[in-house]
Amino acid sequence: MAENDIGGTIPPELGSLSQLAELHLASKSFSWIDPKRARKFDFFAESETKRQPTLGCYVNLSNNKFSKEIPIELGSLVHLSFLDMSYNSLRGEIPWQMGTMQSLEALNLSHNSLSGSIPATFHDMLGLLYVDISYNQLHGPVPNNTAFRNAPKEALQGNIGLCGNFGGLEPCQNNSKKHRKIAILIALPIMGAYLLLFMIYIIAFYLGRKSKNQSKKEEKDETRDGAVVFWVLNYDGRTMFGEIIRATNDFDPIFCIGEGGYGKVYKANLQIRPNINIVAVKKLHPPCEEGHERKLGKELNDLRALLEIRHRNIVKFYGFCWHERQSFLVYEYLGRGSLASMLRKEDEARALDWSKRVNIIKCVAHDLAYMHHGCSPPIVHRDISSNNVLLDSEFEARVSDFGTAKLLNPDSSNWTALAGTLLIFSTSNVRNNDFSSSFSELAYTMKLTEKCDDYSFGALALEVMMGKQPGDFISSLNGSPLEYSENLVTKIMEVLDQRLPPPSPQVEIQLTSIASLILTCLDEPQSRPPMNLVSQDFSAQSAHF
Repeated sequence: MAENDIGGTIPPELGSLSQLAELHLASKSFSWIDPKRARKFDFFAESETKRQPTLGCYVNLSNNKFSKEIPIELGSLVHLSFLDMSYNSLRGEIPWQMGTMQSLEALNLSHNSLSGSIPATFHDMLGLLYVDISYNQLHGPVPNNTAFRNAPKEALQGNIGLCGNFGGLEPCQNNSKKHRKIAILIALPIMGAYLLLFMIYIIAFYLGRKSKNQSKKEEKDETRDGAVVFWVLNYDGRTMFGEIIRATNDFDPIFCIGEGGYGKVYKANLQIRPNINIVAVKKLHPPCEEGHERKLGKELNDLRALLEIRHRNIVKFYGFCWHERQSFLVYEYLGRGSLASMLRKEDEARALDWSKRVNIIKCVAHDLAYMHHGCSPPIVHRDISSNNVLLDSEFEARVSDFGTAKLLNPDSSNWTALAGTLLIFSTSNVRNNDFSSSFSELAYTMKLTEKCDDYSFGALALEVMMGKQPGDFISSLNGSPLEYSENLVTKIMEVLDQRLPPPSPQVEIQLTSIASLILTCLDEPQSRPPMNLVSQDFSAQSAHF
């Protein structure tokens, strides 16, 4: 229910939705939940009379008008895994009861007016993997657990006095001499014991290293397990890394189900959750320059940001392995594969009737509207094509590879090397399935904005209608004004996919409307409509038909 004009308090009747897994109320005008009624949100709470709730419960309450204290009743939501309450006006201290939410994996309380110290109960939140408490009025020591130790500096900044030995914080100081003396008395024997153990370890390590004959394979494995960051759902990263290697037989070609500009995609049979048995693993191509290594910095923050994206028309992003020399991304697996693959096969192309094709175009429009206008900051996909549109069992379209181009090519001011070569519309490119409309425009403008996605959307919609790459057809339009005209719309309607029977009158009206929209998307950047208006137009058409 994001991005609507709904206001008031959050109705507790939502608690009757006993199987609700995700709740998205971001960017609203809601005021706070009545604390006395908060426990009515029992679809997350433990109960002996109810079945266990769905795993992976997700709640986004960001960008609202919450201005009171955080209710202590939130501590009863013990199965909640994602909670975002950022960009509100929450005040008071963080309740210690939140530290009992042992299933919580991601917590965002940034940009509020919270004060006091972080509760000691947060030390025991061993399942917490991501936290952002920036821009509050918090002070005191930061909990020493995985989420806070791995938090980037930006996730802790903007407070009045946080301290700790990580995250770029000032070390905590204890002004009490008595406490200092006690600490010294305790620390000295412990340090002595650790020193003795360390010396024993060094001696044992030296003797073992000296007698061990390392093979080339072991050297390769040692390199593979170098500086690396893992995050795959809530599983131990290194264990999951090994499981993926085994499930794909070290990325054997027999498990390869596709290949794109940034890497090959493999099917991996894994039981990572009760309802998730198979995942798609994209093994990224190594860096192009010999000796170049991927460095963890802003890329890690970008990957964590991608994990928070939720939209029905975006392929779910489960996690990543980010290594200096070998990296891969883990996605939801969709059995029907890519739109490009279906359009190339005669039988499968015929299964995509006109109603399904109109719906595919509509789904991609909704997705781009979300990325351009529903995300902060906006996301430019950079590579909208039929290879990156996947279909589920109901022929619903899902867009994949969002953010990949940005991760692998962070220097957006130099796009001459994007994916190796800028691709211009030509007959040879169409024959070789190298069509990429964003690259075509970049070749002329060298400027990448959401308008490039708009152009790619127009080209993709044309490909869905024609059933083949539209490069030659678009080239035939060069030099002609692309504003709406019956002649150009008729020209598009004449090249519809001949493998399908003629569309019904109702569908033909929608296709004619899409044809006129294609012309505006392929026009000059300043003439292209924003995707939120395109999405609204499709919604209005759906309501009409």
